[in-house]
Amino acid sequence: PSPGTLCRTKPTDLVFILDSSRSVRPHEFEKIKVFVSRVIEALDVGPNATRVGLINYASAVRSELSLQGPQSKAALLQAVRRIQPLSTGTMTGLAIQFAISRAFSAAEGGRDGAPNFRKVAIVVTDGRPQDGVQDVSARARAAGIEIFAIGVGRVDMGTLRQMASEPLDEHVDYVESYSVIEKLTHKFQEAFCVVSDLCATGDHDCEQVCVSTPGAYRCACRDGFSLNSDGRTCAACNGGLGSALDLVFLIDGSKSVRPENFELVKKFINQIVDSLEVSDKQAQVGLVQYSSSVRQEFPLGQFKNKKDIKAAVKKMSYMEKGTMTGQALKYLVDSSFSIINGARPGVPKVGIVFTDGRSQDYISDAAKKAKDSGFRMFAVGVGNAVEDELREIASEPVAEHYFYTADFRTISKIGKKLQMKICVEEDPCECKSIVKFQTKVEGLINSLQQ
Repeated sequence: PSPGTLCRTKPTDLVFILDSSRSVRPHEFEKIKVFVSRVIEALDVGPNATRVGLINYASAVRSELSLQGPQSKAALLQAVRRIQPLSTGTMTGLAIQFAISRAFSAAEGGRDGAPNFRKVAIVVTDGRPQDGVQDVSARARAAGIEIFAIGVGRVDMGTLRQMASEPLDEHVDYVESYSVIEKLTHKFQEAFCVVSDLCATGDHDCEQVCVSTPGAYRCACRDGFSLNSDGRTCAACNGGLGSALDLVFLIDGSKSVRPENFELVKKFINQIVDSLEVSDKQAQVGLVQYSSSVRQEFPLGQFKNKKDIKAAVKKMSYMEKGTMTGQALKYLVDSSFSIINGARPGVPKVGIVFTDGRSQDYISDAAKKAKDSGFRMFAVGVGNAVEDELREIASEPVAEHYFYTADFRTISKIGKKLQMKICVEEDPCECKSIVKFQTKVEGLINSLQQ
């Protein structure tokens, strides 16, 4: 199957039996609907594959979706979205009886007697039923219906065990609240797969590494290789440089930046340095400060590791005069990226220009020359920076290469975006370390927000 294909499911008649008694709040019922939709999304649905039916119950039982209803994924998901809670009592036994006599019946589209065929009911309830479930569940199981019982919150575990098929540990699930019912999605997606681990069964065509997902797989590559666009074969990274990159910061030190903001700019630079792999073979970093004149703080390759670069950035003193951005850009093109100053031939060149105000000199020629020389130019503006100037400095596509923020305190957000962008697209290996770093940072931020 192509990467991401669905499980090949055994033909199954699957009926969801959902408790919408009054103890299930409307927003909780929405969570059940999301869970049901996720399970349906992973199935191989269709009239000859898996058919889905749905019973909604409280004191009474309502068939919301019959096994002979339209069995396209879109139609099923739409039907699920439309279901409304009944909000009365809890007659679970009645609902299971309805499943046996009606939902799974041939008249309603049940496919009785087909070989290697499954009949499955998934009961989701938070209650203690007002009627008996033991006998009716035994009858359902005797009729060949496999029952999964999902209990939520203050449910009575004994009831779940009376309903579920053997082995109980595979058929009984408990979640503390509806908000975490989605944890079970994965289990049920796998429960319907005939072949769940396609990598293990050798049922794949990956050249190097096969990564298993429920009922599907994707290909990956060993370190030092990148996945080709066919999603299957691997290519060695160009020249084996990993993330080779010559990166020069061009920093506005004019008096309008103000000392406390100059410190924030240093943090911003170090935030980006943090995301790079620094070494002779990988990223090199240079730093130039400009105001009325231009001062090279350190050239490319002077410092061989992150620690030394960051220390040098912290030590940088602030020039506090005018804003000669044009002159600074000319210096970047003529000096910073020259081989005499440590730039490596054939390695991608990236310039990040940081400014907070209008240039006092003419920038067009130098900005054009930087781009014509094949340097990838990012422009970051804060406060009174002029958007037209930023756009003139930025490489194509301009929207992805210039950033503006009104306030110095928010530049660390720009730093996050830039870490992704500095990746040099031509060589996917170049991006690996940065993307890895980026996902780590995003993960941390997400866990803090929970």
